[in-house]
Amino acid sequence: MWGVLFALAALAPAGRLGLGAPSASMLDLTPPTTTEASGSTLAPAQPPSKANGTSAQRVLVPVIKKKVVVRKRKKVIRLSPSLTARPSVTTSRPRTLEIPKKQEPGCPPLGLESLKVSDSQFEASSSQSYGLGPHRGRLNIQSGLEDGDLYDGAWCAEEQDDEPWFQVDAKKPVRFSGIITQGRNSIWRYDWVTSYKVQFSNDSWNWWGSRNLSTGMDAVFPANSDQETPVLNLLPEPQVARYIRLLPQTWLQGGASCLRAEILACPVLDSTGLPPEAYAPGSSDTLDFRHHNYKDMRKLMQQVNDQCPNITRIYSIGKSYRGLKLYVMEMSDHPGEHELGEPEVRYVAGMHGNEALGRELLLLLMQFLCHEYLRGNPRVTRLLTETRIHLLPSMNPDGYEIAYRKGSELAGWAEGRWTYQGIDLNHNFADLNTPLWDAEDDGLVPHTVPNHHLPLPTYYTLPNATVAPETWAVIHWMKRIPFVLSANLHGGELVVSYPFDMTRTPWAARELTPTADDAVFRWLSTVYAGSNRAMQDPDRRPCHNQDFSLQGNIINGADWHTVPGSMNDFSYLHTNCFEITVELSCDKFPHENELPQEWENNKDALLTYLEQVRMGIAGVVRDKDTEAGIADAVISVDGINHDVTTARDGDYWRLLTPGDYSVTASAEGYHSVTRNCRVTFEEGPFPCNFLLTKTPKQRLRELLAAKAKLPPDLRRRLERLRGKK
Repeated sequence: MWGVLFALAALAPAGRLGLGAPSASMLDLTPPTTTEASGSTLAPAQPPSKANGTSAQRVLVPVIKKKVVVRKRKKVIRLSPSLTARPSVTTSRPRTLEIPKKQEPGCPPLGLESLKVSDSQFEASSSQSYGLGPHRGRLNIQSGLEDGDLYDGAWCAEEQDDEPWFQVDAKKPVRFSGIITQGRNSIWRYDWVTSYKVQFSNDSWNWWGSRNLSTGMDAVFPANSDQETPVLNLLPEPQVARYIRLLPQTWLQGGASCLRAEILACPVLDSTGLPPEAYAPGSSDTLDFRHHNYKDMRKLMQQVNDQCPNITRIYSIGKSYRGLKLYVMEMSDHPGEHELGEPEVRYVAGMHGNEALGRELLLLLMQFLCHEYLRGNPRVTRLLTETRIHLLPSMNPDGYEIAYRKGSELAGWAEGRWTYQGIDLNHNFADLNTPLWDAEDDGLVPHTVPNHHLPLPTYYTLPNATVAPETWAVIHWMKRIPFVLSANLHGGELVVSYPFDMTRTPWAARELTPTADDAVFRWLSTVYAGSNRAMQDPDRRPCHNQDFSLQGNIINGADWHTVPGSMNDFSYLHTNCFEITVELSCDKFPHENELPQEWENNKDALLTYLEQVRMGIAGVVRDKDTEAGIADAVISVDGINHDVTTARDGDYWRLLTPGDYSVTASAEGYHSVTRNCRVTFEEGPFPCNFLLTKTPKQRLRELLAAKAKLPPDLRRRLERLRGKK
């Protein structure tokens, strides 16, 4: 849900292993003897686990100080075998089994959050509405602003349902090892389950329960004490089955039996005897498919640099609040220098620290470009010889480290999103939209107020301004390098959004607010969305509460939700760079075993988008007399109220869609020149060069400054000017 995000408190200490540490204690919920759960005992507490060389401490799960409802079970006569009866093929476990000394969440998620599990694989005893159906019981799913629509924030059983259950069909036998649960995502209601049982089946008729290893009785697992914090429970003993059921036992007083979940499950050998990896979706590229913390990221970048020293350079643009460097990998045939006529492109990831997929995709991209360049891949070779590429995999390394320590499934929807200072970097850039629109309303643009390179507001540069060091680092980076094209990689949805991100009408939550270059931005967005495998899957379901496939998987940012101070808007109004936002996946922090498929989903899109920097016109603006490049010359396109400027050596790039354009180059002290330029569908920018002649006044200034002898015509002009005084 984009409207509201919750700051989450950690229930358990850090634990990696792809998931994080399990909760270390169980709630003391003892149902009365009149309920079906009266013969059950709580599942054993998980022992301390080690992850990344550190020991997880034993932590008590806090219990919210509210009453819980214990529903009295009605005895129901069924024609089918008893729901809790164990199948004949499963033997009873002795009650004297010891609790294992150590149990780690080694199995990956089944795929409820990532949508690998389809809607048809869910079933429930009842649902309050379609929008609260079992298909909505996915971990981290977000509701819309309004409750009661088709996109609510959990599965919720009917209030009169005395025996609620939530079921997932894995489609084939798997080894279930654990469950992660959350409450209902809603800004209007508080609903969550506080304890549940777990049952398994191979045919959906005969069921057996998860047993406490010390007593042999049905295990009752502690669930949630708030809406958003994910709670992990490992099974006392993994179970091989096709179906799994969660049976809520108690839930918040005054609320309903509502939950979101992820199931942990490992594949098992099938009848052919082939290992599970033989069927796992993956990639043929031999890359490092895992999550990298700060130290691992730095090590990997150095390895790429060592392997391809002639086309790579690592540099830092600044530091985070906690002192972690913001590393950039530059990739070009001449790293470290701007080549005349060669455009600069950037990818930025990790602005929100818990949106980890973009970070890993950029680390994979730099490995791929290095490997393919060494192999002589013509597409990659051309890309690196004609473009200077900059990859910033982690703009918010402090936030990422927080999310990484929690793990891919336990970071929740928001933990690690903000910087260590609590700043959302995507709202932290200067608002240049408002002064531009005010000037436009007063008729001052472009003659009095420029329509490009708007200056930073005074308030933004004050010592007490709340501007993150990460934000300043990126702003200075933008100023140093003449970027032409960029993409900002996010996660949590499957859509590409383009500027403007801020609504023009003050306080409007959403409103279509296009830029003067709307056609270019729609083209760029469509190129990425059209090359992304997941976005082009006709059978994919919406991630949360909007179906962007109806709009071609692209949307104007402000028409989605307003974002004042976004990096996209700032980049467009303060520099020459055109930037879009790519929401890469429904799952912000996908499990490591999903990274190969995510790479395949995005690989071609990442390459194709970089190639769009060749779309439009490009050239050099020179002094006609000296043929020296003119810096900061203004390139204006008739009919488009947004200009760009030349770089230090006079070269420029102007992104345009195919068509015929009247283009004007102007610079202070020079006569303006206008020419017609045609953009075609063929690859490569149309060359559109300009030679500008100095005005007499400018020539006079330069000669006087040099104390040179004046030509007769200029001397007579100067005498006339003096005579007028």
